[in-house]
Amino acid sequence: MNSKLLHQNGVSNLINSEKVLNNIGVRRKVDLSSIQMSFPFERDEKPRKLVKKQPVNPARKAVNPVSRSNSTLPMALPLRKVFEPEKIRRLESRIQAHMNGTLVITVTDNRSSIISVKRIAGKYEVRLHHMFLNAPFRVVMALGRYIEKADGPSGIILENFIESNSSMIKETLPSKKSPRMETRGKYFDLQEIYNSLNKKYFDNTIKASITWGKPLGRTSRHHQSAKMGTYSLEEKIIRIHRALDRDFIPIYFIESIVYHEMLHQKYGVDESTGKRLFHPPAFNEEEKKFDFYKQARMWEQKNVTALLYF
Repeated sequence: MNSKLLHQNGVSNLINSEKVLNNIGVRRKVDLSSIQMSFPFERDEKPRKLVKKQPVNPARKAVNPVSRSNSTLPMALPLRKVFEPEKIRRLESRIQAHMNGTLVITVTDNRSSIISVKRIAGKYEVRLHHMFLNAPFRVVMALGRYIEKADGPSGIILENFIESNSSMIKETLPSKKSPRMETRGKYFDLQEIYNSLNKKYFDNTIKASITWGKPLGRTSRHHQSAKMGTYSLEEKIIRIHRALDRDFIPIYFIESIVYHEMLHQKYGVDESTGKRLFHPPAFNEEEKKFDFYKQARMWEQKNVTALLYF
């Protein structure tokens, strides 16, 4: 019986018992990015194929790109002061030196959309928070790369800069509902798994939260598919399906799922080829560096029926 793991809405593992999907599509809602991944279950382990549809933003919460469509850009809040045109022109010139295409900048005092990008046929209309007016060289270079290519590492640089200058952002109203976080399951502690992987493979550079997903239903049944794990780029939250918190699941299989989600934060979206790749070659190669990569794939193939019965 063939099956597969598929990641959506950040990252999700979908086990499908009907057929193997060798292509994966990526869709993005208006306000939230999504990533998909697949684990083919075929015994010959054919290479994965990627299909781009819509972008995923690597810089998460504060950095929100606008769709390529003709949708209206987010409206800026009224400015408390007028920013000097000369400073804006200077910032525009500094960023332009690190990218191709035509750049038009509007400086805002937004609370949440700190960077907004509208990309149309080589022209980039960008709204930037005024904190970037005096940004250092490294941040300006990252802005150029992020605006043009949605470069993942540059997105992380920008996120760190935004966090370090958060005092310049107007106070926002608290969220009405915070995500419920549960790391300790019946058999496995996700936080321990995450911490161990982060230290061993990422030198503690991954900054995400992790939690078990929704509780399982009261009655067990066979499922055609199941999302085994997801990663939300906007929330920076890894969610693992409760079906993996069972006594017959080997810990290295759960680790392989968590490890994959952590890689999505590290690599963001690759646009170096002109296409938005969520699993670029470097991503796939590093995924194989997980110590039990082959064992996890083999176990998955042999136990898909049991995995889908919950």
